[in-house]
Amino acid sequence: MEIFNALMQGFATAITPVNLLWALVGCALGTAVGVLPGIGPAVAVAMLLPITAKVDVTASMIFFAGIYYGAMYGGSTTSILLNTPGETASMVTAMEGNKMAKSGRAGAALATSAIGSFVAGTVATVIVTLFAPTVAEFAVKLGPPEYFMLMVLAFTTVSAVLGQSSLRGMTALFLGLALGCIGMDQISGAARYTAGQMELLDGIDIVLVAVGLFAVAEVLYNALYEGKVDESQNKMGRVHMTARDWRRSVPAWLRGTIIGTPFGCIPAGGTEIPTFLSYAAEKKLAKGKNKEEFGTTGAIEGVAGPEAANNATVTAALIPLLTLGIPTSNTTAVLLGAFQNYGINPGPQLFSSSAALVWALIASLYIGNIMLLVLNLPMVGLWVKLLKIPRPQLYAGILIFATVGAYGMRQSTFDLFLLYFIGLLGVLMRRYDFPTAPVVVGMILGPLAEAQMRNAVSIGEGSWLIFLQRPMSVTLLVIVLMVLALPRLMAWLGRRRALRGETQDTLLPS
Repeated sequence: MEIFNALMQGFATAITPVNLLWALVGCALGTAVGVLPGIGPAVAVAMLLPITAKVDVTASMIFFAGIYYGAMYGGSTTSILLNTPGETASMVTAMEGNKMAKSGRAGAALATSAIGSFVAGTVATVIVTLFAPTVAEFAVKLGPPEYFMLMVLAFTTVSAVLGQSSLRGMTALFLGLALGCIGMDQISGAARYTAGQMELLDGIDIVLVAVGLFAVAEVLYNALYEGKVDESQNKMGRVHMTARDWRRSVPAWLRGTIIGTPFGCIPAGGTEIPTFLSYAAEKKLAKGKNKEEFGTTGAIEGVAGPEAANNATVTAALIPLLTLGIPTSNTTAVLLGAFQNYGINPGPQLFSSSAALVWALIASLYIGNIMLLVLNLPMVGLWVKLLKIPRPQLYAGILIFATVGAYGMRQSTFDLFLLYFIGLLGVLMRRYDFPTAPVVVGMILGPLAEAQMRNAVSIGEGSWLIFLQRPMSVTLLVIVLMVLALPRLMAWLGRRRALRGETQDTLLPS
């Protein structure tokens, strides 16, 4: 009852005209930012920090929360229509969503993405409201061994599920891990694999890699190899979801929400793990004609599940930020800086020292979810009309946005050369059926996994047995082994059954 009363007071603050206006502007800006490849919510929030310096702290936090949410909604739009994710969180959406767009189902893909985001965001906001202190208390108990095994699980899942073969998936993953090692060593500070280039001391920016492998590679690949593709491939379809789409989407939304929420609560970093796990789960659970659509004409579950997981993770990530002061992503790190600019330190005391602000922020999440659904669903038809833009002009626009976005980060010409080099690498990977997503996942999680591995071994006083001495890390290790072994075991049993069936057929009298 106490939580309900606090939430009602938060709504009373959030629904004032000024705060509602800030929420609307934040949601609209966030959606626009999410649509543009190469410009993410972290960059948007950072750029707008000085603008709100004279604004009331509650209005500022509501504004930034709107950008935070809106960018995750908008990021799916270009992923589905143009195969160019605005954020790394939308990479999985691009895999099936773009295939749906090419087969004339762009409207259904955008609709399931928007509604799934609303469902997952609302459920996760309820969890933030009710269970923030309790879930954060559990998250604190996880140590480096558990975090490391969690990331190993992400690596194995990504490489096993994506691409035409596990070998190609693992190759792409190790390429990403290698790129993640470039820069200064996290502990010793020594330069690693920089080839004497000062610009590489801070490592390769993940936005460059994501934009290069997806946006630039998409344009170059189409120019080099798909110039004569029939334009009717991207034909317009109905904008609304069919009854069959609803039947397939609802369970995927719920599963994605269940997968994504816990990952937002633990400070393991990023939305990549839950979105890929959700995609893997949907692909494994699909049967018959639904399964055949994966990787061909596009399966709606492959959009609905990961989008729900993404938004559930994004929302639940506010739990460690508000209750522990631990940011689990680039955007929450910038939000932490926004809090500190106003002299507010998120942590266990925040709910008592700044209760009015916190509950107004949580209330604004409910309002922002409804605003984004109202903003995005009527605009589905407008977004689908992007498919009518002639291909040369469309891809020229993508290249301009990608180039401006990459240059705007550090105003470095070196970054532009690097962007197009990565784009050419992406063309080669697409040409020879190497999945590109594991490269980005390896780059993002590789340095984090390295740090957690070092910390874990230090805790074990140099012994690797530390991973076998803690129940949670052992459980995760068993799951990793199952992910690697079970598909091969099932394939082997299938071949044996087929061989036994052929043998019996030859032994039967004709």
